[in-house]
Amino acid sequence: MSAKIITHLLPKAVARKSFAKREHLFHGGDPVRVLFLVANGCVHLVRYQADGNPAILQRATSETILAEASLFSERYHCDAVATTTTEALLVPIGDVRSLLEHDAAFAAEWMAHLSRELQSARKRAEIATLKTVGARLSAWLAWNDGELPPKGQWRGVADEIGVSAEALYREISRLRRTSSWGR
Repeated sequence: MSAKIITHLLPKAVARKSFAKREHLFHGGDPVRVLFLVANGCVHLVRYQADGNPAILQRATSETILAEASLFSERYHCDAVATTTTEALLVPIGDVRSLLEHDAAFAAEWMAHLSRELQSARKRAEIATLKTVGARLSAWLAWNDGELPPKGQWRGVADEIGVSAEALYREISRLRRTSSWGR
């Protein structure tokens, strides 16, 4: 995320709130009153499918805006769940809308941010079309500078690329056995 967006939003934050692992920041259907800026930790924006499986729509980490697409919505359309202990800054939606309306530099930076987020969404969709766990993991790693998050967060990667955690663990193990990756 752009440092310029953070600079504009930080003075507007009205609270800093901690969330435990697996705690919801919000649920689908809750009214949209604040914009969440993840200060540290990790939050997944999740929509549950008819079969109960989660679709990870966003993986928000430190200095990331969560659910910015909800800025002009009355209610959230999905859940936000902390995947690790997380701290977030809460910025009133009205303040963000006012910045967009009255601060041309902020509005331009916001548009650039949304463009980058759209590119990321398309990349995630592209990864989901790959046929094998290995291909999906390789594409995800290429997109993330070849780095996996800490081992306790691998399930989130599995959810993000649309494979079971077990299949991901097997693929990581296979990669480590057959190459110098991850050593």
